[in-house]
Amino acid sequence: MTSTLKHITASLCIALWLTACGSSPQSNFYRLTAAVSPSPGGQTPTVGIGPIDIPEFLNRNAMVYTRDGNQLQVAGEELWAEPLDYGITRVMGINLSHLLHSEDIRFFPWDVRHAPEYGVKVRVLDLDARDGQAMLVAEWLLYRPSDGSGIIRRMSQLNKPLATGRTMPAQLPAAYSALLYELSEIIAAAIEEEESKPANAEPGAS
Repeated sequence: MTSTLKHITASLCIALWLTACGSSPQSNFYRLTAAVSPSPGGQTPTVGIGPIDIPEFLNRNAMVYTRDGNQLQVAGEELWAEPLDYGITRVMGINLSHLLHSEDIRFFPWDVRHAPEYGVKVRVLDLDARDGQAMLVAEWLLYRPSDGSGIIRRMSQLNKPLATGRTMPAQLPAAYSALLYELSEIIAAAIEEEESKPANAEPGAS
Protein backbone atom coordinates (compact mmCIF):
# COMPACT_ATOMS: atom_id res chain seq x y z
CA MET A 1 0.00 0.00 0.00
CA THR A 2 1.46 3.34 -1.04
CA SER A 3 1.87 6.17 1.45
CA THR A 4 -0.79 8.18 -0.41
CA LEU A 5 -3.32 5.35 -0.16
CA LYS A 6 -2.49 4.88 3.54
CA HIS A 7 -3.09 8.57 4.11
CA ILE A 8 -6.46 8.48 2.31
CA THR A 9 -7.54 5.36 4.25
CA ALA A 10 -6.57 6.95 7.58
CA SER A 11 -8.42 10.13 6.69
CA LEU A 12 -11.57 8.18 5.79
CA CYS A 13 -11.43 6.27 9.09
CA ILE A 14 -11.11 9.47 11.08
CA ALA A 15 -13.98 11.06 9.15
CA LEU A 16 -16.23 8.05 9.78
CA TRP A 17 -15.34 8.05 13.48
CA LEU A 18 -16.13 11.76 13.82
CA THR A 19 -19.43 11.28 11.99
CA ALA A 20 -20.39 8.44 14.34
CA CYS A 21 -19.53 10.52 17.40
CA GLY A 22 -21.44 13.49 16.09
CA SER A 23 -24.57 11.42 15.51
CA SER A 24 -24.63 9.82 19.00
CA PRO A 25 -27.67 10.90 21.04
CA GLN A 26 -26.86 13.44 23.73
CA SER A 27 -27.76 12.47 27.28
CA ASN A 28 -29.73 14.94 29.40
CA PHE A 29 -29.40 14.89 33.18
CA TYR A 30 -32.15 15.90 35.62
CA ARG A 31 -32.62 16.19 39.36
CA LEU A 32 -35.52 16.50 41.74
CA THR A 33 -35.87 19.90 43.40
CA ALA A 34 -37.45 21.18 46.58
CA ALA A 35 -40.37 23.56 46.18
CA VAL A 36 -38.78 26.04 48.58
CA SER A 37 -35.49 26.80 50.26
CA PRO A 38 -35.07 26.02 53.95
CA SER A 39 -36.26 28.99 56.00
CA PRO A 40 -34.51 30.17 59.17
CA GLY A 41 -35.87 28.28 62.15
CA GLY A 42 -35.06 26.63 65.42
CA GLN A 43 -33.68 23.25 66.34
CA THR A 44 -37.02 21.60 67.01
CA PRO A 45 -38.62 19.39 66.12
CA THR A 46 -35.72 17.17 65.13
CA VAL A 47 -36.71 14.97 62.20
CA GLY A 48 -34.89 12.01 60.69
CA ILE A 49 -35.54 11.17 57.04
CA GLY A 50 -35.22 7.62 55.79
CA PRO A 51 -34.84 5.02 54.82
CA ILE A 52 -36.57 5.76 51.50
CA ASP A 53 -37.41 2.64 49.49
CA ILE A 54 -38.26 2.69 45.79
CA PRO A 55 -39.45 -0.11 43.46
CA GLU A 56 -36.67 -2.02 41.74
CA PHE A 57 -37.89 -1.00 38.27
CA LEU A 58 -37.19 2.65 39.19
CA ASN A 59 -33.75 1.86 40.58
CA ARG A 60 -31.81 2.89 37.48
CA ASN A 61 -30.22 6.00 35.97
CA ALA A 62 -32.70 6.32 33.10
CA MET A 63 -36.22 7.66 33.61
CA VAL A 64 -38.91 5.01 33.45
CA TYR A 65 -42.61 5.56 32.87
CA THR A 66 -45.62 3.68 31.56
CA ARG A 67 -45.87 3.47 27.79
CA ASP A 68 -48.99 1.35 27.31
CA GLY A 69 -50.76 -0.96 29.72
CA ASN A 70 -48.06 -2.87 31.58
CA GLN A 71 -45.32 -1.87 29.15
CA LEU A 72 -42.64 0.48 30.44
CA GLN A 73 -40.67 3.06 28.48
CA VAL A 74 -37.02 3.48 29.47
CA ALA A 75 -35.82 6.89 28.33
CA GLY A 76 -32.21 6.03 27.58
CA GLU A 77 -31.00 9.60 27.05
CA GLU A 78 -33.04 11.18 29.89
CA LEU A 79 -31.06 10.37 33.02
CA TRP A 80 -31.23 11.12 36.74
CA ALA A 81 -28.17 13.00 37.95
CA GLU A 82 -28.21 11.03 41.22
CA PRO A 83 -29.82 7.79 42.44
CA LEU A 84 -33.56 8.39 42.65
CA ASP A 85 -33.87 7.33 46.30
CA TYR A 86 -31.07 9.79 47.22
CA GLY A 87 -32.89 12.58 45.40
CA ILE A 88 -36.18 11.83 47.16
CA THR A 89 -34.44 11.81 50.55
CA ARG A 90 -32.66 15.10 49.86
CA VAL A 91 -35.77 16.91 48.60
CA MET A 92 -38.00 15.70 51.42
CA GLY A 93 -35.40 16.85 53.93
CA ILE A 94 -35.38 20.37 52.50
CA ASN A 95 -39.18 20.46 52.27
CA LEU A 96 -39.71 19.34 55.87
CA SER A 97 -37.07 21.76 57.12
CA HIS A 98 -39.06 24.60 55.56
CA LEU A 99 -42.52 23.37 56.52
CA LEU A 100 -41.58 22.70 60.15
CA HIS A 101 -39.23 25.71 60.51
CA SER A 102 -36.57 23.38 61.84
CA GLU A 103 -32.89 23.35 60.97
CA ASP A 104 -32.34 19.98 62.65
CA ILE A 105 -33.07 17.53 59.83
CA ARG A 106 -31.08 14.30 59.83
CA PHE A 107 -30.69 11.56 57.28
CA PHE A 108 -30.72 7.81 57.83
CA PRO A 109 -28.62 6.26 59.25
CA TRP A 110 -28.07 8.63 62.16
CA ASP A 111 -26.19 8.29 65.43
CA VAL A 112 -28.46 6.19 67.65
CA ARG A 113 -27.04 7.97 70.69
CA HIS A 114 -28.54 11.21 69.42
CA ALA A 115 -31.72 9.99 67.78
CA PRO A 116 -34.14 12.61 66.38
CA GLU A 117 -37.55 13.13 67.98
CA TYR A 118 -39.35 11.89 64.87
CA GLY A 119 -38.39 9.50 62.11
CA VAL A 120 -40.04 9.30 58.70
CA LYS A 121 -39.84 6.11 56.64
CA VAL A 122 -41.23 6.20 53.10
CA ARG A 123 -41.86 3.27 50.77
CA VAL A 124 -42.60 4.48 47.27
CA LEU A 125 -44.99 1.98 45.73
CA ASP A 126 -45.42 3.82 42.43
CA LEU A 127 -43.91 6.91 40.83
CA ASP A 128 -45.08 7.09 37.27
CA ALA A 129 -46.54 9.15 34.45
CA ARG A 130 -49.37 7.99 32.21
CA ASP A 131 -52.61 9.26 30.72
CA GLY A 132 -51.40 12.86 30.90
CA GLN A 133 -50.62 12.92 34.59
CA ALA A 134 -47.86 12.11 37.06
CA MET A 135 -48.67 10.05 40.13
CA LEU A 136 -47.10 9.10 43.41
CA VAL A 137 -48.28 6.29 45.66
CA ALA A 138 -46.37 6.01 48.92
CA GLU A 139 -46.73 4.25 52.25
CA TRP A 140 -45.14 6.28 55.05
CA LEU A 141 -44.55 5.80 58.74
CA LEU A 142 -44.00 8.48 61.35
CA TYR A 143 -42.33 6.98 64.41
CA ARG A 144 -40.08 7.71 67.40
CA PRO A 145 -36.51 6.53 66.72
CA SER A 146 -35.68 6.54 70.42
CA ASP A 147 -37.76 3.41 71.02
CA GLY A 148 -39.09 2.50 67.56
CA SER A 149 -42.71 3.13 68.52
CA GLY A 150 -45.02 4.03 65.65
CA ILE A 151 -47.08 7.20 65.70
CA ILE A 152 -48.98 7.06 62.44
CA ARG A 153 -48.86 4.96 59.28
CA ARG A 154 -50.63 6.10 56.13
CA MET A 155 -50.90 5.45 52.41
CA SER A 156 -50.93 8.57 50.24
CA GLN A 157 -51.92 8.63 46.57
CA LEU A 158 -51.23 11.92 44.78
CA ASN A 159 -51.71 13.03 41.17
CA LYS A 160 -50.64 16.02 39.11
CA PRO A 161 -51.66 16.80 35.50
CA LEU A 162 -48.77 17.19 33.08
CA ALA A 163 -48.51 20.56 31.35
CA THR A 164 -48.73 19.20 27.80
CA GLY A 165 -51.37 16.61 28.59
CA ARG A 166 -49.04 13.84 27.46
CA THR A 167 -45.97 12.18 28.88
CA MET A 168 -42.66 13.81 27.99
CA PRO A 169 -39.58 12.83 30.02
CA ALA A 170 -38.39 16.43 30.48
CA GLN A 171 -41.60 17.21 32.41
CA LEU A 172 -41.22 14.42 34.93
CA PRO A 173 -38.63 15.90 37.35
CA ALA A 174 -40.75 19.02 38.00
CA ALA A 175 -43.97 17.01 38.30
CA TYR A 176 -42.41 14.45 40.65
CA SER A 177 -40.89 17.27 42.72
CA ALA A 178 -44.34 18.85 43.12
CA LEU A 179 -45.81 15.51 44.24
CA LEU A 180 -43.03 15.08 46.79
CA TYR A 181 -43.81 18.52 48.19
CA GLU A 182 -47.46 17.52 48.61
CA LEU A 183 -46.36 14.39 50.44
CA SER A 184 -44.03 16.48 52.61
CA GLU A 185 -46.96 18.76 53.51
CA ILE A 186 -49.01 15.76 54.63
CA ILE A 187 -46.18 14.39 56.77
CA ALA A 188 -45.39 17.83 58.22
CA ALA A 189 -49.06 18.22 59.24
CA ALA A 190 -48.90 14.85 61.04
CA ILE A 191 -45.78 15.96 62.93
CA GLU A 192 -47.37 19.28 63.89
CA GLU A 193 -50.46 17.47 65.13
CA GLU A 194 -48.30 15.20 67.27
CA GLU A 195 -46.36 18.20 68.57
CA SER A 196 -49.61 19.87 69.65
CA LYS A 197 -50.68 16.95 71.84
CA PRO A 198 -50.30 17.21 75.62
CA ALA A 199 -47.00 15.85 76.88
CA ASN A 200 -48.74 13.07 78.84
CA ALA A 201 -50.72 11.78 75.86
CA GLU A 202 -50.20 8.10 75.15
CA PRO A 203 -48.14 7.53 71.97
CA GLY A 204 -49.13 4.80 69.58
CA ALA A 205 -49.53 3.95 65.92
CA SER A 206 -52.88 4.51 64.26
